[in-house]
Amino acid sequence: MKRLKKQVLAVLCVLACFFALTACSGAEEEPTLGDSESSGLQLSAQNMLEGFVEIGDSMGEAAVEQYRDGDMEVLAAGMEAYLAAKKDLGAYVSVNSGRADKTDDGYSITLNAVFEQRECEFSITLDKKLEQVTSMSFNPVYTTGENMTKAALNTLMGMGTVFIVLIFISWLISCFRYIRQYEDKMNQKKTPAPLPVVAKAASDPSPAPAEDLTDDLELVAVITAAIAAFTGASEDGLVVRSIKRAPASKWKKA
Repeated sequence: MKRLKKQVLAVLCVLACFFALTACSGAEEEPTLGDSESSGLQLSAQNMLEGFVEIGDSMGEAAVEQYRDGDMEVLAAGMEAYLAAKKDLGAYVSVNSGRADKTDDGYSITLNAVFEQRECEFSITLDKKLEQVTSMSFNPVYTTGENMTKAALNTLMGMGTVFIVLIFISWLISCFRYIRQYEDKMNQKKTPAPLPVVAKAASDPSPAPAEDLTDDLELVAVITAAIAAFTGASEDGLVVRSIKRAPASKWKKA
């Protein structure tokens, strides 16, 4: 822990160097940076970068917590950015080149740092009075092939996710018919069986077709004699054309 505190103090001392540059800049601000001022800013930024790398390689997580406890969120975010890019960068080698520019909000310093696996663009911005670091970033430089590979993987992952979701939706829709069949079975179990319908006998059924008894000669003779006796007419003058049996219900009503 003592070592971490020393390293953090070293980074803070580098910040103090930034602040000391305000005394060297003169009372009037120049529209552009001079060579000496630009070189001083780049050297201070390089010292800060090397201090960050040394802390991040040994006790990066602890340094993040300590920066946040000291209300130095920019430094904490910068350390987190370095820890996230550390796997792709490898060990620190040197600083290849850099530049310092004056902006509307203050100063911008960018260093092209060289690591074992690839180069990295280390950038920080300062306010106009060089009293506060307003931002810090680590941007690894990837080759065209690496960028193409990442883009292909991202595309494949996105399309794969879409196809998986579509397949799941298709499977879910295909299951609807089984859900419907299950619901129909459950409804059939809950619905009571209908009572048998008993057909009511008709109160006044239609009469059956009358039977033609004209061919019964004995019955014709008897009926003819009865009519002749009842009317007093001669049997020869009577002609029986049809004889039909009357329904029994009419006899009952008589």
